[in-house]
Amino acid sequence: MAVSAPDPQAVRAANVDELRRLRLPLPPPEFPLVWEPGDEVELRPTREIEARMAVLQLILARCFGMPPRAAMSWLLGSHLVESLTPPEWQFVTGSIGDHRSFVLHHDAVFALAWVLGLSKHLDPTEPTDPRLVEALPNIAAGETLAKWRSRTLAAPRDAAEAAVLLDFHYCLDWAFLEAERTGAALPGLVDANAIGQRRWALEWVVVFYGPYHEPPAGWEEVDLST
Repeated sequence: MAVSAPDPQAVRAANVDELRRLRLPLPPPEFPLVWEPGDEVELRPTREIEARMAVLQLILARCFGMPPRAAMSWLLGSHLVESLTPPEWQFVTGSIGDHRSFVLHHDAVFALAWVLGLSKHLDPTEPTDPRLVEALPNIAAGETLAKWRSRTLAAPRDAAEAAVLLDFHYCLDWAFLEAERTGAALPGLVDANAIGQRRWALEWVVVFYGPYHEPPAGWEEVDLST
């Protein structure tokens, strides 16, 4: 259910203060807001988020050696064939596509796990917590999506909380790219690629309603150009 989005100016001011604390470049004053006053926000349905996270897990499994036939068997058993995008389908079935770009989805999985309440933090200075793997579908062992759901209780975050983190990653994405462009030091072990993946997941999962928002975009249609 959609709720009122928090004050975007106040959220942006707090997030810029956090960038300053991290000693990262600050976006220009005209850097656009993610939403406007009076907008509403909600998360995509939990089942849809779980399915997307599981598909990304499968993509990663293929990146690290899972055979195409085993991947298809898992997809069929989990009833997720239709959840793959065309590029994902080509990669899973025929290893067609940029292997390196698919490997980066590791951090998108991390962000979706945070949204589902499976991870306690999404720290821009820290890489993915290796313990998170235990909370994700064990695809290598054949654990289907239904079996995973039966042992995992998702507790999705509040939509307004996720919106705040999305705005933070919108700013972080710009700041990390600018830091890497100028050779400035980053605040931890995370690079711009990881931040971009986390932002991608948050942009997809957080849905805004208001006069300036388009209908929710598909996974491949998420716009990360600004």
